[in-house]
Amino acid sequence: MKRTIAIVCGGETSEIVVSLRSAQGIYSFIDKEKYNLYIVEMEGLRWEVCLPDGSKVPVDRNDFSFMLGAEKVKFDFAYITIHGTPGEDGRLQGYFDMLHIPYSCCGVLAAALTYDKFACNQYLKAFGVRIAESLLLRQGQSVSDEDVMEKIGLPCFIKPSLGGSSFGVTKVKTKEQIQPAISKAFEEAQEVLIEAFMDGTEITCGCYKTKDKSVVFPITEVVTHNEYFDYDAKYNGQVDEITPARIADSVRDRVQALTSAIYDILGAYGIIRVDYIITAGDKINLLEVNTTPGMTATSFIPQQVRAAGLDIKDVMTDIIENRF
Repeated sequence: MKRTIAIVCGGETSEIVVSLRSAQGIYSFIDKEKYNLYIVEMEGLRWEVCLPDGSKVPVDRNDFSFMLGAEKVKFDFAYITIHGTPGEDGRLQGYFDMLHIPYSCCGVLAAALTYDKFACNQYLKAFGVRIAESLLLRQGQSVSDEDVMEKIGLPCFIKPSLGGSSFGVTKVKTKEQIQPAISKAFEEAQEVLIEAFMDGTEITCGCYKTKDKSVVFPITEVVTHNEYFDYDAKYNGQVDEITPARIADSVRDRVQALTSAIYDILGAYGIIRVDYIITAGDKINLLEVNTTPGMTATSFIPQQVRAAGLDIKDVMTDIIENRF
């Protein structure tokens, strides 16, 4: 009998537009001969299942089910592709844990930790992972321009510590830009990260593991046409994404080994993607860990799967079946 899969998308942040696109990608990737697929949209208290005829019906949050005519349909598995809260920060994972519904990504702790860029990077730093110098501001806290320039230096990046897709991010080059950039970042999240600029080659590497195998994908080099890898670069094609990356084999091997180690340190599940910058002397610096990476047709992970000579349909099946 076919398992019934919910592809869960939406969310409560600016990234909702990316999540809806990722859901369409995942819908196209999963084997429809093996599974019954439904896209489930969540936006605040609106939880709705999208039916094949274009109509939508509400989800019963008591057991994560829905009515298909007179029939009650329960989901066997949730493929979470919400970028941002509540799908990337552990909240939804806790809900599914309580209902004993298996899902596609990290558990509560790893999701909550990786969603907070500052906390995650400081945690991984304790394991010897190189990170940029940074400062954290919480809502109501402030920092002087002089302190930013002295402790972090210019240029620097000011961004929400929570969230992604480069919403609320500013590359700050002058003293006058510091406070407006902090205000902009606080519009997206209650924590703001002020991070030193690192000059180098930006790369990203995906990975997933099952009970019987560990797969680290080829590395992608990110060459943006813009000031940095912003929203337009990520989603509107203003970037060159080169897979495999033009880096030395020895650096490639180190990056892939580090990505696998970070996966294990975090106790990750499903596909993760780790972003780095390679600086002078082939130093590997962590930018951030993504535990629900973008899955549109043009996203990094599908590119890397193709470059590895794998079929993404098989990767999706691995992630689903490994939970049973």
